[in-house]
Amino acid sequence: MAKASTNFELSTYVEHATGQFRNLNPNEPGQWPILPKTAAWLGAAALTVAGGWFLLLSTATEELDTSRLQEPRLKEDYRGRLAQAVNLSELRKQKLLVQEYVTQLEKQLPGKAEMDALLSDINQAGLGRGLQFELFRPGQVQVKDYYAELPIAIRVTGRFHDVGSFAADVANLSRIVTLQNLAITPLGVRDNSGLLVMEATARTYRYLDATEVSEQKKAAGAAGAKK
Repeated sequence: MAKASTNFELSTYVEHATGQFRNLNPNEPGQWPILPKTAAWLGAAALTVAGGWFLLLSTATEELDTSRLQEPRLKEDYRGRLAQAVNLSELRKQKLLVQEYVTQLEKQLPGKAEMDALLSDINQAGLGRGLQFELFRPGQVQVKDYYAELPIAIRVTGRFHDVGSFAADVANLSRIVTLQNLAITPLGVRDNSGLLVMEATARTYRYLDATEVSEQKKAAGAAGAKK
């Protein structure tokens, strides 16, 4: 009898609970019985937690993939920095050598006051080889970041070996002078003297003084500000 009574009470409870889920109006959840309300709340909470966990897991996965892609580059960067740290003293020595080399090159560049003397040296190099200058015209100075460049249009007449010796003398000047756009042609079609005409652009360079460097930096800063 006791067992039958227990089964009857359990069946009654299940029937009562099931009955609360019948004929529910989805438009008025506030009027639902307590069991449907609780089930709906628990379901919404479970969906929210699952959605949040999915988003969190997706973000973590993306970050992990990004870190994995960056790992080879970071390892390579670490190896490079480690090699620099190990060879730091040697790198400092190399830096000093480079600075000394740059200083030596700068000494080969004349200052503004020495340009006239350098032009005279180029002219004398040609005259010393017996060449005749038909043109020796300095152009417009082109100011760069840390130096100025002066192009000189020249045209000389002379024999082949003298022209070649002149080019070698210019290359061996104590100051840096380059010959560009060389063109060597006979003096004339009917000329049998063996004379040649050499046309070229000689370019020499000078370093900027402190005032000119300051002006260049100001100009560069103004140009950068306009952009």
